[in-house]
Amino acid sequence: MQMLLKGKNAVITGSLKGIGLSTVDLFARNGANIWACAQYQDAAFESHIRELSAENNVWMKPLYFDLLDPEKIKSAYQEIRESKERVDILVNIAGMTHDALFHMTTMEQMKKVFEVNFFSQMLLTQYITKIMMRNKAGSVINISSISAIDGNPGQLAYTASKAAIIGATKTLSAELAGYGIRVNAIAPGVIDTEMTKNLPADVLKRLMGKSDLKHLGLPSEVAGVILFLASDMSSYMTGQILRVDGGIG
Repeated sequence: MQMLLKGKNAVITGSLKGIGLSTVDLFARNGANIWACAQYQDAAFESHIRELSAENNVWMKPLYFDLLDPEKIKSAYQEIRESKERVDILVNIAGMTHDALFHMTTMEQMKKVFEVNFFSQMLLTQYITKIMMRNKAGSVINISSISAIDGNPGQLAYTASKAAIIGATKTLSAELAGYGIRVNAIAPGVIDTEMTKNLPADVLKRLMGKSDLKHLGLPSEVAGVILFLASDMSSYMTGQILRVDGGIG
């Protein structure tokens, strides 16, 4: 089997579960070495990545930091930089949601969602792309949402923060292209993760009613598209927002 990322080094946030964990698994099986970033330490997760590392003959290093703490993000970057390893891929997956109607959303709640879903992502991207710029190559994959494109009642903070990711992706793709760095984003639909389990039943039914495939997506199905964007198979793609949504329209 061809390994699409053999010998490449990737930073993946949100690695502990859901789309992030599926991406870690798929990248390792495709030969990537990984800094697996998560919010907190977890024994089962560490055991899992040790097994992945041994099975696929790659190195995997867990990094723990809270996206609400810029100093912890900086410390994680410094650890990556001090390793003297090149960074080929950055996947910004970690995020949070906040479900409430606009007039029931406080400014503090909105700022927290933006801090996690946008500002922290941009800070980490600033740091990691400095390493990529020295190597004149790299691929950055951001995770947005179809709600950023279509809107979704009751999710203004989440929707707006994910829309900011789209704008940043478009701008960064233009700014960084001269350094050989591609920047793309994925807009997942309704994916079977813990975040989706918090959706009210009527909202989930409405969304599935709009879907051509009529079922939830799997984290592995999003991970497959992330792999494509990280690999040389997408070498002529930058500034793109790919919907992975089962045909919701």
